[in-house]
Amino acid sequence: MEPSDVRTPELSMQKVGWQTYRTAIWRATKRSAERPLLFFNGIGANLELAQPLAEMMPERDIVTFDMPGIGGSPAPLVPYRPWMVSRAAATILDRFGFGDVDVIGVSWGGGAAQQFALQYRRRTKKLILCATSTGMTMVPGKFEALSKMATPQRYLDKDYLMKNFEKLYGDEGGDFASHHHIRLKPPTLRGYMFQMLAMVGWTSLPFIPFLNVPTLIMGGDRDKIVPLINMKIIHRAMPNARLHVVPGGGHLFIISRLPEIMPIVRGFLEEPLVAHRKWRAPRPAVA
Repeated sequence: MEPSDVRTPELSMQKVGWQTYRTAIWRATKRSAERPLLFFNGIGANLELAQPLAEMMPERDIVTFDMPGIGGSPAPLVPYRPWMVSRAAATILDRFGFGDVDVIGVSWGGGAAQQFALQYRRRTKKLILCATSTGMTMVPGKFEALSKMATPQRYLDKDYLMKNFEKLYGDEGGDFASHHHIRLKPPTLRGYMFQMLAMVGWTSLPFIPFLNVPTLIMGGDRDKIVPLINMKIIHRAMPNARLHVVPGGGHLFIISRLPEIMPIVRGFLEEPLVAHRKWRAPRPAVA
């Protein structure tokens, strides 16, 4: 990637209800895509981790935000639920004048993406789910990996992350682990715990059979946190979904194997949609 190709996001603080979210928008530099991409990140993950995706997709506006107490967002004032995350995302999209969107969710963010697609069916045109599950009905990962997810230590201690990288994620460490750590911003303990608690008792299994949005499901066969069987369950439950297995991919394949999977992602997003009524964002208030 040449330095001139590096996209710098527009950062802002967006207050929605009781909470303020640090928000990033990467504006398209070679616009050819009709819709922006709304990105939901994993647990404890700050928005800077979406930078490689933004650099690989210069044709699209990309929108994401830090969850409460994660990255640069203030700590949560009260516990929250997935439907609140979806509402916050829709409100932020409306403020910036974005209407129809394609949505991608990774790990924890895959649950948020499924919830968004349920709440905002008309404006969700395509859905990509990576390394994710149906929530509490998931097939659990390996204990050695899940036990290390209980605290945000991997965000706070580089030596701990480097030592346990492959055990935790299933991805190879080395240079990739070092580059990954550089982009990390430690979450607050309250923010991390509230994000974990947000999905307690939540499952998408009752409603995804009724989601007809075109969906690409991607999973790595070395994922130790969310085993591949979970992506297969979603695939069987959704009426308009396809499954792509990333051979040798761990939990972070969306970053570690991005050049390899980008043709699949882009090909899916560029497929034509059946014509239907578009969602229009509300007009900005006139001062």
